[in-house]
Amino acid sequence: MALLELDHLAASCVSLPEGGEMLKRRLGVDTVIRGEHPAMGTHNLLCGMGPLYFEVIAINPDAKGPDRPRWFNLNRFSGPPRLTNWILRTDDMDAALAALPAGFGTPLALQRGDLRWKMAVPDDGVLPWGGWAPAIIEWGGDTHPTQTLPDCGLRLARLTLHHPNAVEMAEALGPLMPKDTAQFMPSDTPKMVALFDGPDGQKRLE
Repeated sequence: MALLELDHLAASCVSLPEGGEMLKRRLGVDTVIRGEHPAMGTHNLLCGMGPLYFEVIAINPDAKGPDRPRWFNLNRFSGPPRLTNWILRTDDMDAALAALPAGFGTPLALQRGDLRWKMAVPDDGVLPWGGWAPAIIEWGGDTHPTQTLPDCGLRLARLTLHHPNAVEMAEALGPLMPKDTAQFMPSDTPKMVALFDGPDGQKRLE
């Protein structure tokens, strides 16, 4: 069994309504669940995609800010909503962090309702490779968001990371994940591209 498996994808946005509009316009998704992260001063929209789920996340203007940089480098985010993060789950956070290069962060224990999880968050909020490394999550207990989220009908067909350090990323992450979890493409400009299959054909998000 792989040490790391794809758990969900996340798109960042300046405001959550703007992110919700992006979901409708780009992916045809309009049924979501809203949640909050008091420890990080963020809030999100969630929808199921079979074994995975999709998250749109933003700083919550009505929440008290944390005494540390927020996860996903949200303190520095600007511009239109876009795909910014991929999150890998593990059953052994300590083993995962030991197998990965330095810089993936320190595990923080969090909970919301019946959900309990640990997320590795860098002290400065920036994941390795300029923020394009996956975040690492370990779920506690038997409850996972996909069990209760509305299913939007989309399924991830392919995830591609375009990055100047694509070869290095593939060498570090590839052996820890199931084959074809993500493709790594050398590129001068970093970006993430996801293709989804759905009832209305294939959708692309980057």
